[in-house]
Amino acid sequence: MSLFVDTNVWSLALRRDGPATSAHVGALKQALEEGQTVLATGIVLQELLQGFSGPKSRMLILEHFSAIPLLVPDRDDHIEAAALRNHCRRKGVQTGSIDALIAQLCIRHTLTLLSAGRDFKNIARHTDLKIWGI
Repeated sequence: MSLFVDTNVWSLALRRDGPATSAHVGALKQALEEGQTVLATGIVLQELLQGFSGPKSRMLILEHFSAIPLLVPDRDDHIEAAALRNHCRRKGVQTGSIDALIAQLCIRHTLTLLSAGRDFKNIARHTDLKIWGI
């Protein structure tokens, strides 16, 4: 299984106040230890760098992400993300632009999304998005 790891899981995994014990962080660690494909995209890296402060945090994040392939959305991904967001809105699900793009990348590349957030579960109910643990 190939995993796309959302910002919130990386954030939990990289916290300075001790190792996180959530099931999501455990799944990330297991995937990395087993050599599974773990991916992200540039906005996830950007959100992490914005959320942690200081040069040590920056270096740690950049070091961890140096081995993580980043998916680069193309024009079609943005077009399909907008369609996905509109589809969800018609079903009564409010979806942010970034979440719609992440969902679209996972669908397009047949990836399982590893996210500690609940918003993606609503998206998955109305799309082909696969969520870890469901």
